[in-house]
Amino acid sequence: MQSFELPALEDDQTLKSITDFAATLCKAPIALVSFVEAERQWFPARTGLDARETPREQSFCAFAMLGDEIMVVPDARQDPRFQNNPLVTGEPNIRFYAGAPLVSEDGIRLGALCVIDRQPRDDLTQAERQGLNVLAANIMLFLTSRRSIRRSDRELDAREAKFRVLADAMPQMVWSTLPDGFHDYYNARWYEYTGVEPGSTDGEGWNGMFHPDDQERAWSIWRHSLATGDPYEIEYRLRDARGEYRWTLGRALPIRDENGTITRWFGTCTDIHDQKMIQVQREVIAQELSHRIKNIFSVINGLISFSTRHHPEVRSVTNDLRDRIMALGRAHDFVRPHSEASRPTAGQNSLQGMLGELLHAYAERVQITGEDVTIDDRSATPLALVFHELATNAAKYGALSVSDGKIQLHCISDKNNVQLLWNEVGGPEVSPPADAGFGTQLIELSALRQMGGKISRQWDPAGLRMELTIPCSSLHRVPVPGLRSEE
Repeated sequence: MQSFELPALEDDQTLKSITDFAATLCKAPIALVSFVEAERQWFPARTGLDARETPREQSFCAFAMLGDEIMVVPDARQDPRFQNNPLVTGEPNIRFYAGAPLVSEDGIRLGALCVIDRQPRDDLTQAERQGLNVLAANIMLFLTSRRSIRRSDRELDAREAKFRVLADAMPQMVWSTLPDGFHDYYNARWYEYTGVEPGSTDGEGWNGMFHPDDQERAWSIWRHSLATGDPYEIEYRLRDARGEYRWTLGRALPIRDENGTITRWFGTCTDIHDQKMIQVQREVIAQELSHRIKNIFSVINGLISFSTRHHPEVRSVTNDLRDRIMALGRAHDFVRPHSEASRPTAGQNSLQGMLGELLHAYAERVQITGEDVTIDDRSATPLALVFHELATNAAKYGALSVSDGKIQLHCISDKNNVQLLWNEVGGPEVSPPADAGFGTQLIELSALRQMGGKISRQWDPAGLRMELTIPCSSLHRVPVPGLRSEE
């Protein structure tokens, strides 16, 4: 019985409307909803009676609730159970009684819906019986629905309380919105961090907390997420309690019901300002270091040119050496850290991008096809030496030495190896060299020893065909656990 929380129903208007109708239906001066307890019966709804309760031993409904059908007492003065009852011998002078039991689906007997007359009657009419049963069933439906709603409300309140405790304990700022994006909840950390008054950033007020340069971008990305259901993620500058703007990572995911409809959005804001500043400093240092390395290449080239002027007999050797150093410089410049303004169009971890940059002078005559694979500065240097040497030899003796010659460079990869197929077409007839020169040794040093690869050559009369196979593990460093890739 306690699960129905009956005391809260005192003078309930829904139950009062039922007793009013029961009295009218049965043409009875009194109608009651009676809940029977251990010591008393009490009436949350009464029509035609002022008393709010009576002792249980005087209760007619205590008998009525034990049955499955309406209990009818035609004349209480003639019924041994009630003839000496104070409610019969005195006010309200009960003579006729009819009560429909109030029993829940799980068998809890609560009391009865009854009608009372001060005059004896033979019985209720069939329509009155049917109506009284329907009204009793409606009472139980009302009580059961109310119990379920209250249980759901309590469970919801408990879950919400747990959520608030967890959310307030988090170091991150937590927020939630309605499906249309209306912000209706922020945890304590949000108000502590921003210093704003509770409720002041509800609705659309949150956007005013962002740096003016970030507001339109934040709105645009948020509208896109609301329209598509895509996760929300953005970095922006958020004003803190001291009025300073700090870089913050904002993320949010939609919560969907069983039909896939978004019911809420939950999001977080994480202060990343310190990490952002460290990253900026690291990029500045990396760019400065890369700039100095590039200057070293320039100094070396200058020294080579200076030495050539005093020793013209080695000019051809020094020119080859300078070209190789310049190839290394182009490869390094491609993979080095860049600013937004200087970053190459192709991804800096792209093998095809690096080869395209290296062979730019022959762009119209070199066709690079196949799969692209990722590289880093570890593999960029030996690869640059290999393909610069191949291109130089092709320009001197092979396909690039004539106007119609071309080179086809094709890449095939699997989870273990990458194959690079160099095919010269349209050039002069070629044959294997009598001995391995410095260039050939340089290719083998770079490809075989540094990268652990394999080389096979075919000196077809139509042009050189070379297959270079490199383990995937040689193309980039093995990540160190716990170390971010940009570190």
